[in-house]
Amino acid sequence: MITGSLVALITPMMDDGSVDKSQLNELVEFHIAQGTHGIVAVGTTGESATLNYEEHADVIRQVVQLVKGRVPVIAGTGANSTHEAIDLTKRAKQAGADACLLVTPYYNKPTQEGMFLHFKAIAEAVDIPQILYNVPGRTACDMSNETVLRLSTIKNIVGLKDATGDVIRGQSLITAVSDQFAVYSGDDGTAVDLMIAGAQGNISVTANIAPKKVAQAAEYAMSNQPEKAKAIDAEITALHESLFVEANPIPVKWAAHKMGLCGEGIRLPLTPLSKEYRSQLEDAMSRSGIAI
Repeated sequence: MITGSLVALITPMMDDGSVDKSQLNELVEFHIAQGTHGIVAVGTTGESATLNYEEHADVIRQVVQLVKGRVPVIAGTGANSTHEAIDLTKRAKQAGADACLLVTPYYNKPTQEGMFLHFKAIAEAVDIPQILYNVPGRTACDMSNETVLRLSTIKNIVGLKDATGDVIRGQSLITAVSDQFAVYSGDDGTAVDLMIAGAQGNISVTANIAPKKVAQAAEYAMSNQPEKAKAIDAEITALHESLFVEANPIPVKWAAHKMGLCGEGIRLPLTPLSKEYRSQLEDAMSRSGIAI
């Protein structure tokens, strides 16, 4: 089972929007050195919505090659087309990813039965561990705990990234699923609380900027040291909030740029962080002990 702080890695880009492969290498090394427990390549934070098909597969392949087995790599391979999600998942398996992360089908708003059949079809088509991803705030599609429970009986569906921010709902699911099924937080602001309640890790945006503290908080939360986990998390609470003043990954890419981790490149329709929010994010970074 993959556990701990799993960074939802940004995809570094040049000023013209092309993928910066050299900087990607440096980002991978940075996270391993800082104690990040695993890397999620080309999730929402990695701008999966605007990378073309070949770029998507290529970034996954490059991250796997750079990591060299030192930490697990989870590939974002979800789509609102079942056929496309199957193909991306096959390519992630070929690249050597340890698992895949599959978001609920966005925009077309399937029924609960439609979501069940969608994920079942992907699991049956590609024999690789698969983690479901529920983020209704972005997809307009909310997968119920009941649907997750049905899917959890499929052997290679091994977990759920819960980005609802509803700890009580997440705790209810943790209680209901088997010990072989992992629930991960996908909401930095409530991640420590969910891990204290039994979640197996945090797929984190904040970890791009404060990897060591996010990893330490996860370690404490999952080893029955809640006060230590909360104390570390309190140091970066302002960062959790400020990294979402505009749509993710706009703020986190700007923050990473300020730290010298990547350039300013981001793809339309996303744009660099608005000037009105920059001082707020700089202040949050400073209060979190991040040098810029």
